[in-house]
Amino acid sequence: MINAMPAWNAERMKRLAWIALLIALCGLLALSVQAQSRRYSSQDGKAIKLYEQALENMRQQKWQAAESDLKRAIGLDERFVEPRFALAELYADQGRSAQAITAYREALALSPRFFPNAYLHLAELEFRDQQYTAAEQHYGEFMKLSDDAVRRARAELGMRSCAFAREAVKNPVPFEPRNLGPGVNTKQGEYYPCVTADDQLLLFTRDVHDGTPPYGHQEDFFMSYRDAQGQWGKALPWPLNLKMNEGAGTLSPDGRFLIFTACSMADGTYGAGRKGLGSCDLFISRRVGERWSPPENLGPPVNSRAWESQPSLGSDGRTLYFIRGMQAMDGIKGMDIFMSRLQDDGSWSKPERLGEHINTSFQEESVQIHPDGRTLFFSSNGHPGMGGLDIFVSRMQDDGTWGQAENLGYPINTGADENSLVVSADGLLAYFASDRPGGQGDLDLYSFALYEQARPVPVSFVKGRVFDKESRDPLEADVMLFDLSTGKMATAAYSDPRSGEFLVCLPTGRTYALNAGTEGYLFFSQNYDVQGSGTAVKPFTLDVPMEPLKAGATIALRNIFFATGSAALLPTSNAELDQLSRLLFVNPTLRLELSGHTDNVGDDASNQKLSDQRANAVRDYLLGKGIEAARLVAKGYGESRPMTTNDTEEGRALNRRTEITVL
Repeated sequence: MINAMPAWNAERMKRLAWIALLIALCGLLALSVQAQSRRYSSQDGKAIKLYEQALENMRQQKWQAAESDLKRAIGLDERFVEPRFALAELYADQGRSAQAITAYREALALSPRFFPNAYLHLAELEFRDQQYTAAEQHYGEFMKLSDDAVRRARAELGMRSCAFAREAVKNPVPFEPRNLGPGVNTKQGEYYPCVTADDQLLLFTRDVHDGTPPYGHQEDFFMSYRDAQGQWGKALPWPLNLKMNEGAGTLSPDGRFLIFTACSMADGTYGAGRKGLGSCDLFISRRVGERWSPPENLGPPVNSRAWESQPSLGSDGRTLYFIRGMQAMDGIKGMDIFMSRLQDDGSWSKPERLGEHINTSFQEESVQIHPDGRTLFFSSNGHPGMGGLDIFVSRMQDDGTWGQAENLGYPINTGADENSLVVSADGLLAYFASDRPGGQGDLDLYSFALYEQARPVPVSFVKGRVFDKESRDPLEADVMLFDLSTGKMATAAYSDPRSGEFLVCLPTGRTYALNAGTEGYLFFSQNYDVQGSGTAVKPFTLDVPMEPLKAGATIALRNIFFATGSAALLPTSNAELDQLSRLLFVNPTLRLELSGHTDNVGDDASNQKLSDQRANAVRDYLLGKGIEAARLVAKGYGESRPMTTNDTEEGRALNRRTEITVL
């Protein structure tokens, strides 16, 4: 079952259209039964027989015969209204919108109150055909005749969408899509793109027609790298694809972690070595060097007996957005956007459903949290739009809530379903899937320049290398960056054990504290001003030398901050102090000297006293975390041990420091 992929996957759409048609037929057959009890709207026995024959042909999917029977029944009695509504439904479910609109109008003109739902069906067809005045009229007619709460909600949304779409068509946004070319696109469907922060690796899903039972095709991952000329090279399959469905993936900014959707086979299994909880679950794989680890199920509470798919991993590496829905006979229902956070113990928090500015009583799909951590792109058919699924953007407010969803506008959004959008880290380029004319065939991947008002917050690219300070050998380490203005973690990454490299994205114009830690080493501490100097081509680069954990080793804690002229610790110090306490807990025999140092401003005695007080303030914090007093020695050195000259403000800032030395 093709479940991981977008609602407009061709095969799935055929199936959903057939289910929709069956539902419509059930309604028409019910009308037929009611009509028999009070007689049909026709007295012509031959016309009635043709109508009933047409319904049976529709049940057996004999569309051509059904259409012929319905037309013949109408020809025998032009006032016979039942076959007119059936013919309109047949046209609509076959995508013959113009004919369906004509048939509905003729049927309603003949019998305005016979089938009130027809006004809603007609209005939705007219809306997609950009006949907004007519659609508004027929939405209104339906509202007068129906008390069905669910359908009335659809009609109310339709009327709001008419008002939006009318203005959107008059004021189109810039949109010039470009096909990604034959290296990526084929005659088969390509969709759900995902790019690394440096925009050099593209991962996407392809509908591979390989004869795999029971459908003859399956969904797999493919990967393409950008060449020196900026073109995408020939896409190659992900090495861990199985003979089952994998797709809708999200990459960490450095491309080293992949979280993706895998769906069960017809017998409920997920393939070799994979175990699932529901029809579709989220799995994670890690790249070490050029090898990918066997995928592991993220497990509860992220995965459940429901349908989880279409993940998006935040650039902090610890915030996961995804779609959860319920499996039903007529597809996936109740699709909403959820969010879960990776906690300190390595488990995921209970997923939270995003608020009403994002989720609606209709469908939400295809979520992407931009690397800025504050801009969310998603698809929905529950906000005013152009019809079907439209792409929206919402921005996180200062209090952590999400702002009102904003439609990306026409012609990015149209009367068809728009989905599968991802925006590059620099915010300038958007990627999406479309089956528009002129492509390679089926769904192709395209890119376009995102207009300024829809762009996310600018981010800077930071690339680093973690290594042993003495041997210069690369190290795997947990790298965390904290926003010093808030004290909260802004992003995190694991350096590659083969190269020691990591890549992260950070909003510009802020100062960040960097902590890196790995077993057998003192942690690394430094802070940096990120002022937008890092680009995808030329990232802000830094070295992270790690001091081996041995007696006599000393490092400066560059992210311990005190109030001016005081030993009062500032809240921005907490992240570093907590990192230090973790180091002590992990190494229970470790004893440290905590030393305070000042610059040469002021007299010697005052500086000595201040340095003693600051060293003891750090010791008191650690004691409060449960570290034994015997493991900590606090000592102040005043201005006696400068690291550099005190003749400049930069030098004095370096000399004002807290250090730890392994005893």
